[in-house]
Amino acid sequence: MNLFFHIGRYFILLRRVFAKPEKFSMYFRQILFEMNSLGIGSLGLIAIISVFMGAVITIQTAYNITNPLIPAYTLGFTTRESIILEFSPTIVSLILAGKVGSNISSEIGTMRISEQIDALEIMGINSASFLILPKILAAIIINPFLIVISMFVGIAGGYVIGVYTGACTSYNYILGIQSFFIPFNVFYSLFKTAIFAFIITSVAAYHGYYTSGGALEVGRASTKAIVYTSILILITNLIITKLMLY
Repeated sequence: MNLFFHIGRYFILLRRVFAKPEKFSMYFRQILFEMNSLGIGSLGLIAIISVFMGAVITIQTAYNITNPLIPAYTLGFTTRESIILEFSPTIVSLILAGKVGSNISSEIGTMRISEQIDALEIMGINSASFLILPKILAAIIINPFLIVISMFVGIAGGYVIGVYTGACTSYNYILGIQSFFIPFNVFYSLFKTAIFAFIITSVAAYHGYYTSGGALEVGRASTKAIVYTSILILITNLIITKLMLY
């Protein structure tokens, strides 16, 4: 019953979040601020992870391809498909769930225990919409761009390590990247990235918004937000993959 209670309260919160804003211009400025805070602030971490992720995929693929009958461009093809279909959208989103989700939950949770949210409600402001909606919209807008950058950086990292270690030639790797490319795969990845962005921000905001107690409870809310967000991302990934690729 506790699960159904949280599900119901989560959707009630979303109804308040997507209520008509009082002042659109203020929300627009807040969305730009959140895009910089949640998205651009995570770019360095995403780039580092993507480089090494692409390099590891290339090395592992080269290690397992020993049959001389397998085309030489398979290395680039496999790296591209692995990064575009799964590693960039899903693994990076899981990392953002930890970084961005904990940040959102702790920020809103601190505002709750310090009674800043109560002050907003007293002034007649829809605190749920004012605090949470800009974060959701900002993440949905900026996260797909971060994933595209992750794709390029990951493939480039695979190229560098593949050519540097002699696992493949530059020509064969680039040929593999270009071979049998399906544009729908990029749409699929960006679509589920937007869904993941919504899950990350809304679930983390939910746990922060209903925090009660003190600093210890804020930490617990952040931990719960990361755990539940990661689980929901994995479940949603399975469902979207089944519906769009099967």
